[in-house]
Amino acid sequence: MDTTVTTATSNGVSPAATLQIHSIIPENPTMAMELPSSFVCLKRQCLGNSPPGEFFLASCPSIALHVLTTCDLDPRDLAKLEATCSFFRKPASFSPDLELSISEVAALDICQKRAIFKRMGEEERQEIKRKCGGSWKLVLSFLLAGEFGNRREKSQPLAGPGHSIALTSKGVVYSFGSNGSGQLGHGTVEDAWQPRPIRSLNGIRIIQAALGADRTMLISDAGDVYAFGKDCFSDPGLDVQETKVITTPQRVKSLTEIFVVQAAIGYHFTAVLSREGRVYTLSWGKDERLGHGTDLNCSLPHPLLGALENIPVVQIAAGFCYLLALAFHPTGMSVYSVGCGLGGKLGHGSTTSEKQPRLIEQFSLLKMEPVMISAGAWHAAVVGRDGRVCTWGWGRYGCLGHGTEDLELAPKVVEGLKDVKAVHVAAGEYTTFVVSDDGQVYSFGCSEANLGQGDVEENNTLTPKLVSSLKETKERVVHVSSTKSVSFPWTGHTFAMTESGTVYAFGSGGRGQLGVNLGDNIMERAEPAKVIGIDLS
Repeated sequence: MDTTVTTATSNGVSPAATLQIHSIIPENPTMAMELPSSFVCLKRQCLGNSPPGEFFLASCPSIALHVLTTCDLDPRDLAKLEATCSFFRKPASFSPDLELSISEVAALDICQKRAIFKRMGEEERQEIKRKCGGSWKLVLSFLLAGEFGNRREKSQPLAGPGHSIALTSKGVVYSFGSNGSGQLGHGTVEDAWQPRPIRSLNGIRIIQAALGADRTMLISDAGDVYAFGKDCFSDPGLDVQETKVITTPQRVKSLTEIFVVQAAIGYHFTAVLSREGRVYTLSWGKDERLGHGTDLNCSLPHPLLGALENIPVVQIAAGFCYLLALAFHPTGMSVYSVGCGLGGKLGHGSTTSEKQPRLIEQFSLLKMEPVMISAGAWHAAVVGRDGRVCTWGWGRYGCLGHGTEDLELAPKVVEGLKDVKAVHVAAGEYTTFVVSDDGQVYSFGCSEANLGQGDVEENNTLTPKLVSSLKETKERVVHVSSTKSVSFPWTGHTFAMTESGTVYAFGSGGRGQLGVNLGDNIMERAEPAKVIGIDLS
């Protein structure tokens, strides 16, 4: 059957543009289904050790690679493909390494989409591959673990002590709240309740932030660290009373030799994490020294010594006077802690302090693989791969969720969440928030710091309770941030961000840290209010 197709030009129909084509549909479709015997014998075998030549995509491996890469498969899925089909195990003859399997090439391609990996040189890439266990799939697991724990390169609001930051996925930074030390980065020391972008950062993409008392740190996709507010980096000889005030973001010179991907601020120290997974700590003249033996006023970064020297870390979390580190192993993840052990917040079964990182062994006994850590001021929390939540440390006001105010010296599973699969946890100042896989939020701890429960009659919530006011928004919550340390009154607050990027705020707002206009003489909000003026979609 012939068909004539006529094409048109701007001047009308062009005879030269008339094409005659032949239909590929035969008059007898049934006859077309009778394939040659040589074609029928080709089988789509893709199990065990079946000959790869009989796999229908073996002749077009580029198609298979494209599918694996664009679907952003999990490293575990790539490993399963290798285990079940020899096509995915054999050398694929793709650059840069002709001996890599197609699953390994796909993992490498997915790694190259990550901002922190793009800027690595070949030697640096090979070194992180070696540290992760010699596989690009393991390197991808390492990168994804860091993204999951930190929401790296994703939108998120952050609740600090008195001030707040909101990051967009494009790297724009908004700030609002208390600004007595210039910690909002706008060039002034005036408080502001309306979220405003930090104009001086135009052209710089920020992927992470950390907030402390009167100070802010920002991390760019180039690994640079910018700090403002009370400056504790420029001159190690300064006393606390003489600390300078910086009102616009300034690059931290002492960290220029380290490609930083995360920062965490405690009360007596700060810590940064390099893209290779190494942890560095700095002290600024107070009581605690974490992992190094320099004098107390040292503002230079020093790598943590001991157990974590050769183990890559994917996430760090700082409490008032202690530090948690989520470490990556080819066989799974583990948690290390260092610092002040009072109250059992290091999780080692005692109140002994540790000057070097020490493995928390309790997770092995619980048969639980940690995937996210959160350090509150005085207590800690972890989410496991199976969705269980563990808490430990000071239990005041019921912030551990175990039904009492007793302290726990080692991680203990929160039984009140046994029917919930958790995907996110945020430990604050005697409060804890848990986000489930269906987007619901549960909270427990001190009601004075506000749990989003409205005007509850109980003084404290000792076991997990659904935050019904967030459920009423009919939006799925994906992230919660809560103030970790309160340095002065009326500063404890919480943010909840939904899947659509909408941010809800509640708690204390007397300095504008909620991003909501509370009105005259109103210092807090008991139920979540939508924050207007920022787009985190």
